[in-house]
Amino acid sequence: MWHTMRTAVVSIADQRTAAVAAGSAGSSDAVLAELSSQLFGSLPRSDQRRNGSQYLEGLLSVEGRKSIRNIASAFGIQANEQSLHHFINSSTWDWRSVRQALCRYLLRTAPPQAWVLSPMITPMTGQQTVGVQRRFVPAMGQLVNVQHAIGVWAGSERMCSPISWRLHLPEEWLADPARRRKASIPDDIAAESLEACMVRAMLELAGWQLPVRPVVFDARALDAAQVVLPLAAARRPLLARVDDDVPLLSVESLTRGGTARPLRASQILSGVQNMRRLVAWSDDGTPEAKRASLFTAVRVRMLTSRPQSGGGEGRVAAGGELMLLGVGQPGRQWPAQCWLTNLSGAAPGALLQLGRMVDRVAWSATAIGDEVGIRDFRGRSFGGWHRHVTLASAAHAVTALAQRTPDRASNVS
Repeated sequence: MWHTMRTAVVSIADQRTAAVAAGSAGSSDAVLAELSSQLFGSLPRSDQRRNGSQYLEGLLSVEGRKSIRNIASAFGIQANEQSLHHFINSSTWDWRSVRQALCRYLLRTAPPQAWVLSPMITPMTGQQTVGVQRRFVPAMGQLVNVQHAIGVWAGSERMCSPISWRLHLPEEWLADPARRRKASIPDDIAAESLEACMVRAMLELAGWQLPVRPVVFDARALDAAQVVLPLAAARRPLLARVDDDVPLLSVESLTRGGTARPLRASQILSGVQNMRRLVAWSDDGTPEAKRASLFTAVRVRMLTSRPQSGGGEGRVAAGGELMLLGVGQPGRQWPAQCWLTNLSGAAPGALLQLGRMVDRVAWSATAIGDEVGIRDFRGRSFGGWHRHVTLASAAHAVTALAQRTPDRASNVS
């Protein structure tokens, strides 16, 4: 198992060599032409292929919000708004096959170093768009109407681009038969937690035969055990940033006959400050981006809540061993970051670089994703949302491949 985990960490040098061998992406027009032929070639009808190409081009060229009306108006009488509306909201073409075609294209042109799970929160003015719920958003500090989705991104030091999405549907959308029928939500979609949504977003790609790469994500503000443990049980190599107060059991303490009392991650790492060492690593794989961080690793086990025989809930150890990573800077509060991983054989520098994928994706989601309108869908249709974000993901890939701007992501703090 651990050999498989180690092979999942592909060196940055190997990633760059593969990308160079694939050839330069060239201009966005060249990428658009090549990608369109591969994405829409499998669509059975000529009008679907035409609408797909026009919608994708509109996402890349239309100013302002990428609504169906704005995209249709960009093509004048050649593109009928009603036809595009049907193509997105109620057509029969399968967005999953288009996503797989997009993924295959990215595997050839921009081989990923990691699969990154990243949330996408979209504020809304009303509650009519599919999946919208009024909830408290910590980053905004208030109750707002938001739509919440989880994206699976192909990430490397050269570029990051989404390949698949899972929409989180609140209970009120699924328990109301009329609302569910109007949104055409499939019968097999059931209520799930945000943590379960994140796990399934990754595991539902099992049939895609993706190359083994670490799954990287930020589990802060979530029940980290509900994401980390299922992915680890599915034998996925992973690296997860966690809150410093996540409860853990130190394997070293148990081995020495010490207390089995759960401790916060920060407490465990504070107790091993003498084990810290300064690790040099490259933020984007180049000598110019060299950094140095304090680093240490401790073997731990996660805890999860389970009902006790006498009633109530108790915390019990679950899953196998993980490595708790502490990261910080000399002279500053320790630890600055806490991470969990099952990549026990990976070099510290490689793990530090992998962790930066979370920031790279966040940067790319704003700098490119918002520009191509990935959060611009307004409509009740469940399938419509999926088709829109699928084509917006393709537009994201076109832009990212043409620009190849990894150095900008390095400026994210």
